[in-house]
Amino acid sequence: MTTAPASTLQLVAPLGKPEELRRRELGAFLRSRRERISPEQVGLPSGGRRRTPGLRREEVAQLAAVGVTWYTWLEQARDIQVSGQVLDAIARGLLLDQVERQHLFALAGAADPVHATRECPVVTPPVRAVLDQLSPMPAVVLNARFDIIGWNDVYSRLCGGLERFEADERNLLWLAFTDPAWRELLVDWDQAARHMTAKFRVTLAEHVAEPAYKSLLKRLLLASPEFAEAWERHDVTGTSEGTKRFLNSEVGLLNFEYTNLWLGPRPGYRMITYIPADPVTKARVEQLAAVGQ
Repeated sequence: MTTAPASTLQLVAPLGKPEELRRRELGAFLRSRRERISPEQVGLPSGGRRRTPGLRREEVAQLAAVGVTWYTWLEQARDIQVSGQVLDAIARGLLLDQVERQHLFALAGAADPVHATRECPVVTPPVRAVLDQLSPMPAVVLNARFDIIGWNDVYSRLCGGLERFEADERNLLWLAFTDPAWRELLVDWDQAARHMTAKFRVTLAEHVAEPAYKSLLKRLLLASPEFAEAWERHDVTGTSEGTKRFLNSEVGLLNFEYTNLWLGPRPGYRMITYIPADPVTKARVEQLAAVGQ
């Protein structure tokens, strides 16, 4: 009777629960990356002869500024919590390329704090075409964090030009609480700011472990006493539709009815369209859209 090789037996053995599989794959991936790097590559002394190739676990822990025991448990597929910031440090310490880094964060089930805002699969060419064809009606695409990830030209002109902001500043909450010009733009600033804060609290509860959400909250609390005061109220609300007024420096007061169009399959992504609420606004927004044409 022929006995199957041990490797084959491992393949046909019960695999376990999905989370256990993911943790085991993460541990194996970390070991494989650790063993391919020499101490000299990361600026560490070689320390003489080594029993195994590559870095030791304590050296990876040193590079990532984490405890040796904790990192050992991570490679052993223990059920422990790991943050995006720590994964970022591990990825840098192990000299992972972009594909390896993405694989690491996927296995850990965590959002990458560095690359989370750089890629936007939601604003696909068809979505981009819809944004453009909605003109002269302003339209913008947001994620659940209120990041502005897509817009048409007339929305940018309505807001005084989005190109003047850095990518990490294009967030409705951040602009509302930190940019004086944006505050002037929103006629009913108090109402809008309170509503966004309450909606963000609901959203944060669904993304509490994600570094990008925690980072935005920390930035807002440090930058704006008004946001900190609103945050302490613990108000919550859902996504709504209604009216909104803008005071544009070029054409004056604009009154809109706005609505949310949800974009799948990722939750929280939506396109907001602004429909003129009166003939004066319709004429003024057409004038705004014609600027630069």
